[in-house]
Amino acid sequence: MTPALETPTVAAVIVSYNVRDMVLECVASLRGDGIEHVVVVDNASVDGSAEAVRRHDPDVDVVALPHNLGYGGAANRGVARTSSTYVAIMNPDVVIEPGSTKALVDALEADPGLAVVGPRVETPDGALYPSARTFPALADAAGHAFFHFVWPANPFSRRYRMLDWDHASAVDVDWVAGNHFMARRRAWDEVGGFDEAFFMYMEDVDLCWRLRRAGWRTGYQPAARVTHAIGGSTDQTPYRMIAAHHRSLLRYAARTTTGRRRLLLPVMALALVVRTVLAWVQRAARGRPHAAV
Repeated sequence: MTPALETPTVAAVIVSYNVRDMVLECVASLRGDGIEHVVVVDNASVDGSAEAVRRHDPDVDVVALPHNLGYGGAANRGVARTSSTYVAIMNPDVVIEPGSTKALVDALEADPGLAVVGPRVETPDGALYPSARTFPALADAAGHAFFHFVWPANPFSRRYRMLDWDHASAVDVDWVAGNHFMARRRAWDEVGGFDEAFFMYMEDVDLCWRLRRAGWRTGYQPAARVTHAIGGSTDQTPYRMIAAHHRSLLRYAARTTTGRRRLLLPVMALALVVRTVLAWVQRAARGRPHAAV
């Protein structure tokens, strides 16, 4: 096992829901990367996840919630159990490669203006998951929303998902996916963590957007690497999660759209209803796991 990280202090928060085996593997990978303080917030699982974590690693701080609070709400409660300089927040279907925690800490230590930094995220087959993205302009958001179904390589999606960049260098980005990132505690506390109005999806985009408005920056550090088995929890209720995703898109649009463009919000709402139905149809037809796109 890698020696426990010394100063600065680091803690990790895992938000789990009915993925017992995955959360155990995630905890083991964190231990192997030197993190001593691990918090697992269980969103009212019925598969014995909380009990399994307690049995396999009694030193984990397990928070068994009586109700499913969603990702942001559960993560906030996990972070509140820690007092570290930095805190890593992640999905349970993530495995951290050795050395990744140090790489993220080093990035934050080297740049006091960074609030959040994310690693390179790969799928289990080694493919890149585009976890670093832009805040989409209105045209790119609309183009990505609809062309994605029939033309995945469309230019709108490519710009939004930063697919024309090799993801090989450490750079500032607009936002990084909440499946795994490390946050500076001072910045996290300054903006109040995740907005719990986002039950699932977009809470990570919103967090980075609010941090940007507060004067902080978000970074991407490919020297850190994690494997993400997409959809471990969300695929249990895919149609509900698709609807939650689109509600969160509308909430984010309402928060960030200003000036005359706010007149387009009713049109955006109608478009998102249409897109929700299309996503349901696609899920039913292909039987594919749903992931935030």
